[in-house]
Formats: sequence, structure tokens, C-alpha cells
Amino acid sequence: MRARELEVHVVAPEKRPMERILGPQMGDFVRSLHEEHGVHFHLEETVTAIDGKRVKLKGGDTLDADLVVVGIGVRPRLELAEKAGLKTERGVVVDQYLQASEPDIYAAGDIARWPDPHCREDIRVEHWVVAERQGQAAALNMLGFGAPFTAVPFFWSQHYDVPINYVGHAEKWDEIVIDGDIPSKDCLVRFKRDGRVLAVASIFRDVESLQAEVMMEHVAPA
Repeated sequence: MRARELEVHVVAPEKRPMERILGPQMGDFVRSLHEEHGVHFHLEETVTAIDGKRVKLKGGDTLDADLVVVGIGVRPRLELAEKAGLKTERGVVVDQYLQASEPDIYAAGDIARWPDPHCREDIRVEHWVVAERQGQAAALNMLGFGAPFTAVPFFWSQHYDVPINYVGHAEKWDEIVIDGDIPSKDCLVRFKRDGRVLAVASIFRDVESLQAEVMMEHVAPA
């Protein structure tokens, strides 16, 4: 939209954009990068009503808008799995082979909650690369190959000409270690808990990002 010279306003309840995933330092960078390109932020704010071309905010402001893009999140549809008696927990619970609690039933992609050997927790990831890889693993296991799913999750987020790459999975952390300089667009950010690196975000550090992914694959417990 900015490339087409349209005025853009972002309304979000968070203090910083993407902070929940990338932490406060990277969140501040994302905000400043978009502000440099003319984006207006209304953070720690929510929309109370959309009336024609007027968007009313909880804080009392009103925005005029020709187009509103609403992202309210998604939930996995579990009704069929629950009716089938499968174990569910904000997703269909599967084992390392992506097999559900009932034999001969497998789940892959956004709906599957699997035991990730890297962060050592049961996780559910909504990224298409994970879904693609899990589909391949589930197919192999349906054919009896017994192939555990051990791939490290990853995604990328493109902001103008700046790519942010992310490998691993960290829903929470107790330490963030920054190598390089985020505002200079040259950094590797490690998200750690109890001394272990759970995830790495990077900007223009592709080789080091790949090295971090390989390291996660090798340190995962058997």
C-alpha cells in the first residue's frame, strides 16, 4: 500500500508490533522501519466500530478509511476431531510420528500439536513450510516408514527490502542476546530460556541463520 503511495494506519492492542514473537528490540525496529516509510501506528488501541468509511477507536479517535484489513486471528476447527474421540488441546494432539490418539489417524499443519524436540514442548505452528514438511512426514508414516518429525520450524517476514528470518520456536524466553546491531539491519537475535537457545531471528545474516538451524537439529534430544 505504501508503494502505491496510499495512506496507511495500523491499529493494534500491543505496545510494539510483533513483540510477542520477536521481542521488544525487534518490535521497536519494525515500528521505526514502517514509520520511515510513512505508516501511522495507533498502538495499545482497539477498534470499537466500523461505520461506512469511518473507523472508531476505543480511545476516542476516528479514522477515515476506504479499505480496512482486519486480522483477528484464527482457531483450529476441532469439532470433527472431538466427535471422533481424538485427544485435543488447542489443536489435535499427535506424537512424534504425527499420529493422533487413535490408530491410523494423522494430523499435519496448522491443526497439529506435536512434541517439538528442540524447545521440548508440545507446540502448534501456523506456517506453511511446517505444514508442507509435516504433510510429507505424515504420508511416510501412513506408509509405515516410521519417520519422526524433527524439522526445525522457520518462517520469514518481509518488510520492504528488509527480510527478518526466524528459526526455532520460543513462546516465552528469559533472555535475549543480540549479536550485531538491529537498527543497522545487521543482527542475529537469540531467544534463550534456562540457558538454551530456543529460537533465532536475523536480518541479513542468512549463513548464521542456517548454522543456527543446523545446530538446533543436532542438539535435539533423541
